[in-house]
Amino acid sequence: QVQLVESGGGLVQAGGSLRLSCAASGSIFSINAMGWYRQTPGKQRELVATITGGGITNYADSVKGRFTISRDNAKNTVYLQMNSLKSEDTEVYYCNAILKPRSFSRPVEYWGQGTQVTVSS
Repeated sequence: QVQLVESGGGLVQAGGSLRLSCAASGSIFSINAMGWYRQTPGKQRELVATITGGGITNYADSVKGRFTISRDNAKNTVYLQMNSLKSEDTEVYYCNAILKPRSFSRPVEYWGQGTQVTVSS
């Protein structure tokens, strides 16, 4: 069984910073990619940023230049440094991982439980 545990959400003023962390644990053979998505109730979940095991990153246009995703492969942990936060960044942020539980497994997608980020203007 695999768990993704997120931390670091909270309330911050516009222009401030937050750092999210997500640690994957359990039966993990390898992790292909990890990332962050966000969602407002009633809206579709949207990509924020992803990072491969080799460090290739991808960002939503709305966060480029403000957010930085990084990864510690030894700890199976992904981070999201969020700077210059805006009120429109207020959403629930979900950690995502695509990984193989066993060497012979197909890649499987997992989600964290979500962490609230609220930016006050």
